[in-house]
Amino acid sequence: MIGTNEERLVEFLLQCQPGQPRTRGNWEVDHQGVPFLLPSIGGITLNIQAGDGAFGWEGDHIEPGVSCTADTLKPFEHPNVGLQMYSCAGNRATVMTGDAKGAEGTVLGHHGGSEHVIVDFSRDVKEKLLYSDTIIIRGRGQGLKLVDYPEIALFNLDPRLLHAMKIREAEDGVLEVPVTTMVPPVCMGSGIGSAHVAKGDYDIMTSDPETVERFGLDRIRLGDFVVLMDHDNRYGRAYRKGAVSIGIVVHSNCLEAGHGPGVTTLMTAASPLIRPVVDSEANIADRLGFGTQLKAG
Repeated sequence: MIGTNEERLVEFLLQCQPGQPRTRGNWEVDHQGVPFLLPSIGGITLNIQAGDGAFGWEGDHIEPGVSCTADTLKPFEHPNVGLQMYSCAGNRATVMTGDAKGAEGTVLGHHGGSEHVIVDFSRDVKEKLLYSDTIIIRGRGQGLKLVDYPEIALFNLDPRLLHAMKIREAEDGVLEVPVTTMVPPVCMGSGIGSAHVAKGDYDIMTSDPETVERFGLDRIRLGDFVVLMDHDNRYGRAYRKGAVSIGIVVHSNCLEAGHGPGVTTLMTAASPLIRPVVDSEANIADRLGFGTQLKAG
């Protein structure tokens, strides 16, 4: 097992509730200049979950599962900022009220702009939820470190998910990390330049069909672990030749220019200390046993 400092991590109870589906209430325009009116961010999304494809939905920026907020009226203020920063992929979530009381789910990550934490619950649980219900997340993971790899930075990652990712220590001193998709640096768009990656995400741009086909971007699933080549996420989101970042896909493909499947950062290094290894089951649903699993199909 890879050595960590997990026994010293702080664990918070974070309180939130499902956020209503959002819309700007007007036409939006895709990267071809075509206007559209489609479902978008937020909501209790009944028919989409971790493991489902990120492409092909009649929607834009669709957040699978339950989009959670601590204060939908003040998304960029306390307590929602704390919810965003301290919720980590792989955290356990529990419904505390209503007909779904006691049901458990799993955090996928967080989506910038909407300032939602995305939590996966099974459909039968989602059918019972109300937007007034209370959900508690066991926020644990920020501050996680790899004891023997100090130059690899971790963010937004629950230790139980880290240990489930099937990461292997190679003989040449690098970590081999299973991913489904190798994302070229030119494809990273909305979200670049952010000061840090402890909340929000940034998008894999999918406006160029040739690049999408060449790198198999349209095969990405929600919850996939993907590698962002030549991207350094240690102190924000930036291009750096030789850097490697690993993230998890938290929302669907998009129609707007500069956007596409959203990625929450999990691991990053400024030099090639992380070696991506392609694995079709490198998805949180397959690794933790929920949602839509390839091995179950």
